[in-house]
Amino acid sequence: MYKLIKPLFFQFDPEKIHYFVTGSLKNAQKIWGLPALLKKVYGFNHPTLEKELFGLKFKNPVGLAAGFDKNGEYIEELANFGFGFIEVGTVTPLPQPGNDKPRMFRLQEDAALINRMGFNNKGVDVLARKLESVKRDGLIIGGNIGKNKNTPNEEAVNDYIKCFDRLFHVVDYFVVNVSSPNTPNLRALQEKEPLKHILNTLQQRNLKDGVSKPILLKIAPDLTDSQLDDIIEIVQETKIAGIIATNTTISRDGLQASTSLKNEMGGVSGKPVGKRSTEVIRYLSEKSNKAFPIIGVGGIHSAKDAKEKLEAGASLVQVYTGFVYEGPGLVKRILKGLVG
Repeated sequence: MYKLIKPLFFQFDPEKIHYFVTGSLKNAQKIWGLPALLKKVYGFNHPTLEKELFGLKFKNPVGLAAGFDKNGEYIEELANFGFGFIEVGTVTPLPQPGNDKPRMFRLQEDAALINRMGFNNKGVDVLARKLESVKRDGLIIGGNIGKNKNTPNEEAVNDYIKCFDRLFHVVDYFVVNVSSPNTPNLRALQEKEPLKHILNTLQQRNLKDGVSKPILLKIAPDLTDSQLDDIIEIVQETKIAGIIATNTTISRDGLQASTSLKNEMGGVSGKPVGKRSTEVIRYLSEKSNKAFPIIGVGGIHSAKDAKEKLEAGASLVQVYTGFVYEGPGLVKRILKGLVG
């Protein structure tokens, strides 16, 4: 079914059709019996898929990556497609419009997207209120947090604290995003000292009242081995829960799309980042002797892709661009492939 509809969807601007489809999905869910039908068609449960990680129980290891539902507006609707967990955000303390449009581009020859969204979101207060009313039904929800564009890096920790405090009681885990290429100078926060400062500060708040939430760090695929060694050291020193590997890449190596399209500013997601993402997962897993869990994301368009991430050392996986290209049946196909 999706193969028939996708060519029509792909005639429109990627961002506009995203909001049209998600908005239509939300309206359609009001039709009596449709949510139950979608769960029956797209859901897949098996005891071997259940996973306990970070002290949380995941009904399956396939999640939706951050960026798809920045403001937590479609969680219940998206959950009907079989996800074991959904990550919302990236959210910032204050609302911000993001970068100028157009800011998302399809590279169809590469099964990829380029985006330079720029952390467009309605702000942490709006997200927190949304999450307070979400019916979870066993769904794990993660909160991906960032800094506002106008906040200088020297003050970035304050933005992460504001998001952390506001979401603490409404998310199951946190993701510190310092790896998006679309906020000026954000990736500089991946350097050792500023990153340690942010993570240590969050951990101090995390542990102060005897109740804590898992904190993960999302990293770029463009880090060198030396930088990855630093990441391993930082994770172990700050005692955060784990890593999400990886965000989008600034590399354009091997892309088949037209020069004008592939040279658009922004991060590349989808199949072109798949190999590098798996390499990063394997390096972190082997070099750390599996000292911490890793969530693998980047270029997962099939059960085979998901298995590669898991075999490389990931404990869970996330999809985004693959979900766009392969359709809502992707999660079920991955889950059946993992069982079979």
